Amino acid sequence: MKSVLDFHKMKSQGSRISMVTCYDYTSARIVAASDVDCILVGDSLAMTMHGHETTLAATPELMALHVEAVRKGAANKFIVGDMPFLAHRAGLERTMEAVRIIMKAGAQAVKIEGIDGSEDTIRHIVQSGVPVMGHLGLTPQSIHQFGGFKVQGTGEHAAEMLLSQARRLEECGAFALVLECVPAEIAAHVTRHLEVPTIGIGAGRECSGQVLVMQDLLGLNIEFKPKFVRRYSDAFGLFKEAFDSFNADVKEGNFPAQEESY
Repeated sequence: MKSVLDFHKMKSQGSRISMVTCYDYTSARIVAASDVDCILVGDSLAMTMHGHETTLAATPELMALHVEAVRKGAANKFIVGDMPFLAHRAGLERTMEAVRIIMKAGAQAVKIEGIDGSEDTIRHIVQSGVPVMGHLGLTPQSIHQFGGFKVQGTGEHAAEMLLSQARRLEECGAFALVLECVPAEIAAHVTRHLEVPTIGIGAGRECSGQVLVMQDLLGLNIEFKPKFVRRYSDAFGLFKEAFDSFNADVKEGNFPAQEESY
């Protein structure tokens, strides 16, 4: 995947989109060597990389720092950068400054959570030449309003509201949208009624693609066990084993060996 045009092309061809959330240069180099289509530099980095309990601590400057690192490691991948908490709700001038910071750092698009009250802003960003990916369902920046991390779009009224929001995002010019923690049947319904692709996370298999946080799919966040995460590796165990082996070799005087010494 090289450009924003590939998203629509892949949906129209029935080719599913793979996206990984990645935050640093070293990890980005590995993703760059993989077959994964694109990278999201998510504001979840506030939690995964900086230890905060929510995503709210992320700032445009922090996002740009990580986007720049990922771009250096994965120049061959399409990179989407999250607009962090309230960055698109602080007036048009400050919003566009946040967009500028993230795009100049190396993103090829920005992702914006929600739609209510943001239509004009999203249109302006798109009309300014910046691709926008939407994000509906569980939007972590609204965690306090939701009262926690809960499945969204349940019930007929909520499902129709979700479809209406998705259509409004499409009308505003969004080229794709993330559906997070939405019942699979509802996500499939939304996907069928949109021209733009949907990227699911906890939203069932009928979305146009899927995204997972790299640390989750690698098994690095061993305390985090939501239903929607599939672990493809036990990286925590592998890393721990390597560290313990290093420690043992140091304690026993086996490292460095003669051939590892000058």
